[in-house]
Amino acid sequence: MNEKNQERDVYGAIADPTRRKLLSLLAESEELPLHEITPQFQMGRTAVSKHLAILKNAGLVVDRKVGRETRYRLNAAPLKEIKDWVSFYEKFWTDRMVILRSLLEEE
Repeated sequence: MNEKNQERDVYGAIADPTRRKLLSLLAESEELPLHEITPQFQMGRTAVSKHLAILKNAGLVVDRKVGRETRYRLNAAPLKEIKDWVSFYEKFWTDRMVILRSLLEEE
């Protein structure tokens, strides 16, 4: 893992179910302000802000100020790192299933 990836821990950021729900919510919208995000969760504004900060540090969320309001949007590019990692195991299991199917057909 290079130095940049150590700074932003995409895996740690998506490990939490609340943060995964935040990502899904942001994926469905172009951009959302905090006051529209918070009611989607059973926690206060401060807790939601902390989760958004973790996602932002991982590069998964981008924010911008519009007046006094902060709006958040998804930046899905860092998820490619996870997709690439998972795809290795997808190939592993696909190969194993081919072997299993072959063995079952022989019997």
